[in-house]
Amino acid sequence: MVRTASLWRNVKFWRFAGQAIAVIVVVALIGFLGANLNRNLAQLGIRPGFGFLQSQAGFAIGESLIPYSPSDSYSRALLVGLLNSLLVIGWGLVVATGIGITAGIARLSSNWLVRNLALVYVEVLRNTPLLLQLFFWYFAVFLTLPKPDNPIRWLGFSLSNGGVTLPGGLLLSTEFSSLLLGLSIYTGTFIAEIVRGGIESVPKGQWEAGRSLGLKPGQLMRLIIFPQALRAIIPPLGNQYLNLAKNSSLAIAVGFPDLYAVASTTFNQTGRAVEIMILISLTYLTISLVISLLLNLYNRRVQLVER
Repeated sequence: MVRTASLWRNVKFWRFAGQAIAVIVVVALIGFLGANLNRNLAQLGIRPGFGFLQSQAGFAIGESLIPYSPSDSYSRALLVGLLNSLLVIGWGLVVATGIGITAGIARLSSNWLVRNLALVYVEVLRNTPLLLQLFFWYFAVFLTLPKPDNPIRWLGFSLSNGGVTLPGGLLLSTEFSSLLLGLSIYTGTFIAEIVRGGIESVPKGQWEAGRSLGLKPGQLMRLIIFPQALRAIIPPLGNQYLNLAKNSSLAIAVGFPDLYAVASTTFNQTGRAVEIMILISLTYLTISLVISLLLNLYNRRVQLVER
């Protein structure tokens, strides 16, 4: 009786029991939903599976990093969409980080005009829906540019309603350019506030020490303040990187053939809603986990090591 009484009062036992019950409930719920899904699909005469991925896609894709034709399989089409998504995400992270760091430092500038321009940029764009901004850049900006035979030339760039031509001759489509610009500028507003908060977290003594050494403001920020601010910047920065990766699925709004857009076309043709949703979910989950892993590894490098 003594052992039984002590067991019921054991905190570790109740913690273990609570976790075990939670696992059983989750497994039972998944089993119930799976059985219900199979029953409903059977009533519709649909056998779940991913064999349809080897069937001919039969639709064209406007932009592709690898060779693709409508006679290729659905799996090839989804691969094209995935690579397009990774391209947007990769460039978006780079551009948004550059914009965010610049705007974040500008928010602390001693120049009244620079400081308030950065404030207006952050407060206006971060409080405006991203979808609305994408529509603005696509319909109100890029589609109203001159035709490709009479582009606007500026600093080696050529701008037209056919896209943006970089100094090296690389052409970025209108859809890609508007998506990249919208994602980067929108995410940059949140990164700017993270950078501003990280810089303000550095003790004022560090600023005074740098000035006493005769460092110029740019050198002080680059060599002393910003490296220390990274310890406070990296953790919340990861959330914004994940948001950018997931927000890239709004590419369908401006006609860019990313993974979600290609998967939507695949679903409309095959009716394989469950399989398509599983593929999309697992893909974005994997991308998010990879971004989180890389940022966590970098965060460990910049953190102070206590001895």
